[in-house]
Amino acid sequence: MEKNNPVSILFWGRVKIEYAASYFTFAKGSKFQKLIHKLKYHNQQNIGIELGKHLGIQLKKSDYFKDIDLVVPVPLHPKKKKIRGFNQAEVVADGIAISIKVPVEAENLYRSVHTQSQTKKNKLERWQNVDNIFKLKDINQFANKHILLVDDVVTTGSTLEACAQAILQADSAKVSIATLAYA
Repeated sequence: MEKNNPVSILFWGRVKIEYAASYFTFAKGSKFQKLIHKLKYHNQQNIGIELGKHLGIQLKKSDYFKDIDLVVPVPLHPKKKKIRGFNQAEVVADGIAISIKVPVEAENLYRSVHTQSQTKKNKLERWQNVDNIFKLKDINQFANKHILLVDDVVTTGSTLEACAQAILQADSAKVSIATLAYA
């Protein structure tokens, strides 16, 4: 895994990220798109766990991800989680955690506002949709920790950027990012 990959470059000048990586590039109509769609919309959580395990194996091979303390999924608002029945980022995080042998912390970072889906929004609308909506319940829980922030797909990076900004409020916290796909 290269340090200056397209996913890392996405965050340059926006928020301080240690490292960022995606398992594959998202292409419309690809097998990976179908897998992500089954994970998100057809409750096939096993897909997320398995892909997360494979991503975790790749992260484990990289020196950039050796000192991760906690795996933190991008949170869904409770309303959205109730509708979907689960958080796909949390399922992926569970798979990664199995491979890298680091605990998942899915409660401290939370989404304080229920927002509309990002899928049909442009870059500015995506940022406005998530600006300042992520919070920490206990800021000290992430102090002096290297957090691996996990999501299924990164597009513009707005959601991950907003999450990272919330995490970085903790004293001496560091954030790296891992996603299944880069679109």
